[in-house]
Amino acid sequence: MPASEFASVALYLTAFALLLVASVLLSGVSERTGIPLVLLFLTVGVLAGRQGLGHIAFTNYRLAFAAGTAALVLILFDGGLNTPLPRVREAMRPAVVLATVGVLMTTGLVAACARLFGFSWTQAFLEGAIVSSTDAAMVFSVLRGSGLQLKKRVATVLELESGLNDPMAVALTVAFTQSLIQQRGVTLYVLAAIPVSLLIGALFGIAIGYGGRLLLQSIAPPVGGLFPVLTLALALLAYGLPTLIGGSGFLSVYVAAVVLGNGPIPYRAGIARVHDSVAWFCQISMFLLLGLLALPSQLLPAAPAGVGIALFLALVARPLSVLLCLFPFRYAMTEIAYVGWVGLRGAVPIVLAIYPALERAPGAAAVFNLVFFVVVVNALVPGATVRWVTRRLGLRSEAPLPPSAVMEITSTRLLGGGEVRSFPISASSAACGAQISELPFPSDSAVILVLRGHELIAPRGSTRLLAGDHVYLLVRPEDESLLYLIFGRPESE
Repeated sequence: MPASEFASVALYLTAFALLLVASVLLSGVSERTGIPLVLLFLTVGVLAGRQGLGHIAFTNYRLAFAAGTAALVLILFDGGLNTPLPRVREAMRPAVVLATVGVLMTTGLVAACARLFGFSWTQAFLEGAIVSSTDAAMVFSVLRGSGLQLKKRVATVLELESGLNDPMAVALTVAFTQSLIQQRGVTLYVLAAIPVSLLIGALFGIAIGYGGRLLLQSIAPPVGGLFPVLTLALALLAYGLPTLIGGSGFLSVYVAAVVLGNGPIPYRAGIARVHDSVAWFCQISMFLLLGLLALPSQLLPAAPAGVGIALFLALVARPLSVLLCLFPFRYAMTEIAYVGWVGLRGAVPIVLAIYPALERAPGAAAVFNLVFFVVVVNALVPGATVRWVTRRLGLRSEAPLPPSAVMEITSTRLLGGGEVRSFPISASSAACGAQISELPFPSDSAVILVLRGHELIAPRGSTRLLAGDHVYLLVRPEDESLLYLIFGRPESE
């Protein structure tokens, strides 16, 4: 490779690195204002683009589509790994209805609105399909990354919906794009293929999830860092295999991650840490690339229609769809109103808007510009008000924020006989102020380590536990109830 090629690669990598640093530094702005982080990342990308301050000439739509798809796969996988199965069972039915019937309703309502702005019916339905699904990256970052303590019933249905509704939006987008190209209506055969695609994706997800469990339990790599490499490969396989035969890869990825994350796997903490970092890197990178593609000079003419459709989506289409979908499940009106308001759109619509451009569909550029506006306005209107609405509707959970782990103990093998769990000692804990020897300890469980500030303490019977300590216990399954009474809530729950 000529030296000039090295310099060219170095220039792009340096520019990208600076954009990543700027995006991370802006995270404090999100914490203070409540504006979703991903919108800030997108803004940095626009400012660095061809018509921004950075003048970076990035025009590769195919690369952006491929990178965006891969990023969505890894974000969905991370979300599935952190979704407890009991909560899935509790909210599965309403989430599935929102992810299917709700997406169809939203598509139709937005299409009617887009038709009023002069779009043909096919273009209008394509626009509605592209913006019909909520975005996993936005929902996960707002609900999990902002310290927002939302009541579990509402949080679960929002997270599950965002993980499950992408397949329906993708199928509808492909169908209406092909209809636009071929200048004909969507056939019943195409619509009938959607549930078949979802079924294939679900079956592949279950199979890869259980197969991944067995694989992780049976191998013994020389270093722990190879476990996340394997789970990353499982995520990509879960998307690739069903997609190649017409199945829903996005649904497969989410289902596989839920199955894998709710089973006994070695090196769990290390795997979770790597996937969390990868998901954040994907979010930042994806929005930066998509921001670089946008041209402010082309976006401005689309502003009236974009803002109008965005406000209709946020104020009418989404709330009405959620009301009709959740009312039969006896959700309270405050819960329905909240789910209807927090229908966050993010990178999924923008990635889907690139697809018509790649297929050279008529009017694809106009669709992309409109969708960009819809995403930005949607992030500002519902996105920036999530915390206020949570308090206003009384849906903030009274449970204390889960404490942050300060040290991890992991194993590259599945170990029998119990688990090592960390318990923070609060002033209200029954163990606070007591010596270890004074606690009614089960015979087969034990304190193995005490962390006090920045000091490690070897536990002895005379060691007195103080508020602020982190106590690491060997917990036998049969002793959980008693130990929870003594020490309170563990850090992992």
